[in-house]
Amino acid sequence: MAKLPPIAEVPDSERTPLVECLLELIAALREDNHRLVQEVDVLKEEVARLKKHKGKPKIRPSALEGKKNKGNKSKRGKNKRKGGDGATERVVDETVKVPAPDVPTGSRFKGYTDFVVQELVIKTRTTCYKLEKWRTPDGRILTAPVPSGAVAVQGGHFGPTLVSWVLYQYHHAQVTEPLIAEQLREWGIEISTGQVHRLIVDGKEPFHREKDEILRAGLQVSDYIHTDDTGARHRGKNGVTTHIGNDLFAWFQSTESKSRINFLELLRAGYSDYVLNGEALEYMLAQKLPKQPLAKLAEAEGHVFADKEAWQQVLRDKGIDNERHVRIATEGALLGSALHHGLKPDMGIISDDAGQFNVLVHALCWIHVERNLAKLMGFNDEQRAALEGVRSTLWKLYRDLKVYKQQPTSEAKQQLSARFDALCATKTCFVTLNRALRRMKHNKAELLLVLERPELPLHNNLSAGDIREYVKKRKVSGPTRSEAGRRCRDTFASLKKTARKLGVSFWHYLLDRTRGDGQLPALPELIQARAGSA
Repeated sequence: MAKLPPIAEVPDSERTPLVECLLELIAALREDNHRLVQEVDVLKEEVARLKKHKGKPKIRPSALEGKKNKGNKSKRGKNKRKGGDGATERVVDETVKVPAPDVPTGSRFKGYTDFVVQELVIKTRTTCYKLEKWRTPDGRILTAPVPSGAVAVQGGHFGPTLVSWVLYQYHHAQVTEPLIAEQLREWGIEISTGQVHRLIVDGKEPFHREKDEILRAGLQVSDYIHTDDTGARHRGKNGVTTHIGNDLFAWFQSTESKSRINFLELLRAGYSDYVLNGEALEYMLAQKLPKQPLAKLAEAEGHVFADKEAWQQVLRDKGIDNERHVRIATEGALLGSALHHGLKPDMGIISDDAGQFNVLVHALCWIHVERNLAKLMGFNDEQRAALEGVRSTLWKLYRDLKVYKQQPTSEAKQQLSARFDALCATKTCFVTLNRALRRMKHNKAELLLVLERPELPLHNNLSAGDIREYVKKRKVSGPTRSEAGRRCRDTFASLKKTARKLGVSFWHYLLDRTRGDGQLPALPELIQARAGSA
């Protein structure tokens, strides 16, 4: 790919607004061209490697292994000395006294020096249960049941520890099914890759039910939620996985669409009805649904329609077939259903600037706003200085908003609002930067919602962090191919993330559920208890 030629310097006398815009566009094109040249070079080297040509492609390191790992070194070391995250008091299973060699005559015994060694014992155990069989006088065959706890719940001929280990390796350690099967066979377990797959996806209804209850409990006790979505291919087609959560829970659901209808369907938390209540009609009015279809729907106010089929029949009966009108009416009925089933009308929704999440009380992420400014490229020193000045002012405002959250006052509220207006009104020599500031001004209500509700977060980093776990799983194991596989991926991602937020060991959680012990409370109950104590 050819590189763009250098551009001649334009005299200041000829720098009209149109010329300024063209110069910025050229600068952006040059930056994109430079990036594309680098990507093409990497792809060429990769093709050469696959064709077994000489040379090795230069693959840049993953961004996941950057500053985050470096900054956590001292913390990890500190955790090791304490026994690790969530470690309990160490239990010594065996004490061995070691005599000192060649002790001189006349020496006095001064006790012992402890030297603790931790070891992991891995061994297989195969048990054959001889189940008695009896023929009764009436010809029936009675067979003794397998002892309780001998096999995992829905585990077939495999014990609960083995099944828990398979689930832990697949959903937590990101190990693929073939590697899990290979590891087990090296330890002496007779198992196929197909059997490993069945242990991962079959018989998981109790887990699915608990996952569904997580969202209901989380929405019931929360004043705000974070949300985001990411691509998730399924059966060779593009799809999307939506995350909903906060500090108490994380919940994932994969669907085919990332529309607002899809998001509102998820907020119903498992319910399938459509409700025409006052809130639904208010939403339709706010979305500028024309008076005629709005009046027809208002005639059915207070009605609950059992499912999608019933709702679509209502729309047909009332002659509402315009695509936009159907969409707005459906969004309103879905919102009405979510509110009817307990969703708080003032629920805060923190997201990036994706339009599908703009419902109820919507707040924007400041990190995403600043990221848009960071993408701008000034093509001279004056523009670069203007961009740096605006970003510095924005970060100072962001830090002061964090202080305001701790000590909100009416005086500080007015000052911060005025500073935001002054920032958005800044005129620079950078036309594209001026446009970005105007967009910020348009989003003032959502960016400064924290002035009205200081409990709301200023960014959406929690959702981005939670969904990154799902992205890693997608990169390792690829797209899903069955409905059961997709459902299990959503379920165990939700259960694992929620357990860790609640301080529950995911390993102990899996053991408890596969054994059927029931000693660990259900995660929805822990969510409610944590919210009550907070």
